[in-house]
Amino acid sequence: MNEIIRSTKLKNGSDLVLREVNINDAEAMLQYLNIVGGESDNLLFGANEFCLTVEQEKNYIESMRENDNALMAIGVIDGQIISIAQVAAPPRKRIAHNGELAISVKKEYWSMGVGTEMMKLLIDFAKSTSVIKNISLGVKSDNEKGIKLYEKMGFEKVGVHRNFFNIDGKYFHEILMDLYLE
Repeated sequence: MNEIIRSTKLKNGSDLVLREVNINDAEAMLQYLNIVGGESDNLLFGANEFCLTVEQEKNYIESMRENDNALMAIGVIDGQIISIAQVAAPPRKRIAHNGELAISVKKEYWSMGVGTEMMKLLIDFAKSTSVIKNISLGVKSDNEKGIKLYEKMGFEKVGVHRNFFNIDGKYFHEILMDLYLE
C-alpha cells in the first residue's frame, strides 16, 4: 500500500502527491535517478551514473523504512515520480541527533513549489522524531536556486568543502548548511 503523507496543488495546477517509498518503487526510482542525474550538475552523479541494481535499491529502501529516524519520500504526479527526498539520522548514539537531507526534483518541475513541499515534509518528519535536532545538507556552490530554497527553509551556511565536486575537470566547492530544530 502506498501511504499518502500529503498532497498539494502546484503552481502549474498539477496535483502533487507526497508519499513514503516502498520496495515496489525501486525500478521506477532508479530510472528517475538516472534521468535527473543528467538534467543538471547539482547532484553527486550524472546521467546513467546511479549504478545500483533493482535488488540493491530494494534493500536500501527497506533499510530506510526500518529506521525510525529516517524518511525517504517521493513526489508523484499522474503516477510518475518527479521528486525523491530523504532525511536520515545515523544509529550511533553520540550522533543520532544529526539528520542528513538529500533532495532532487525533475527539471521540468523546478520553480513550481515541489522542492518547498518536499523540504517541509522532511523537516516536519525530523521534528516529529524527537531524536533529530540538527539537519545538514551539502549543496554545489553555484546552485543558487538550491541555496535560496534551503535558506528559505531556515538552513544556515556553516562551512565549505573546497573543490568537492569535479565535473568535466572543473572543480566546485560544496556549501555545508545546517538547520537547528531546537
